[in-house]
Amino acid sequence: MFDYATFAYLALLSFPAAMTFAGFNDMVSLTIPNKLSLFLIAAFLVAAAAVQMPLDRFGLHLAVGFTMLVIMMTLWAFGFLGGGDAKLIAVASLWIGFDDLPLFVAYVAIFGGLLCLVVLSYRQMMPPRWAFQHEWALRLHEKTGGVPYGLAIGSAGLVLFPMTHWFKAVAAI
Repeated sequence: MFDYATFAYLALLSFPAAMTFAGFNDMVSLTIPNKLSLFLIAAFLVAAAAVQMPLDRFGLHLAVGFTMLVIMMTLWAFGFLGGGDAKLIAVASLWIGFDDLPLFVAYVAIFGGLLCLVVLSYRQMMPPRWAFQHEWALRLHEKTGGVPYGLAIGSAGLVLFPMTHWFKAVAAI
């Protein structure tokens, strides 16, 4: 039977599912679809309603998401990161909220640094034989190619999400 708790769990599962998809999609195509960001905004609204998020916390989440969008789009305008990455960080921040935002940003930076080291090392070696069968692996090997930073953003979200207030809210249902 489909009950209220099941609905809340499904709404909350949309975040880790979308972050996983974002990381994978960025790795294979170096893009993060705009529809994914829109989906995460809609899913946040549904999840907040499902767990009956207090209005003050809801407003703080919206403020964090909007503030991070402004900051990330400014960084995008100056060429420091891709537009999809900027939107994904902002919408993930909407979910993460104010309390866990510093840790989320730290995780993104750490995972992003590690990702860059791995990609730069990969670009220094000869492409492995299997890479010739996968266009994305060859594209990732190009010295002037981008770095799929969505992997770092998605990983940070996945690692931090179980520590957020969302799980406490679901446990109360």
